[in-house]
Amino acid sequence: MTPTRLELIGSEVAILWSDSSEQYLVMEKLRAASPSAENTGERDLLGNKIGGTKQKSFPGVTVKDWRMVGGYAIQFDFSDGHNTGLYTFDYLKALD
Repeated sequence: MTPTRLELIGSEVAILWSDSSEQYLVMEKLRAASPSAENTGERDLLGNKIGGTKQKSFPGVTVKDWRMVGGYAIQFDFSDGHNTGLYTFDYLKALD
C-alpha cells in the first residue's frame, strides 16, 4: 500500500492511501514516533544500545515539510529541526 496524497492540516498529517483509506496523524506524536537513530538509539557490534532520547513528547512541534524517499518511505521536516527519520509506509500505517 502506498500513499497517493499527503496534506498538512492544522496539527495533523492527513494521508490518503492507495486502498482509499485515510489516516490522520498528530504531528507531535509523529515526531515522538520517529524511527531515527537520534530518537531510538542504535546498536553497536555487540548489540549494546547507544544513544537515543528519553524525551517522549514534543509539545508544539509541527511538520514543516515532507518528501518521498524512493518508493518506500516518507521523510518529514519538523519545526524543532529534526529530519533524519525515514517513516516506511508500513511503519506509518501501523501508527494508526
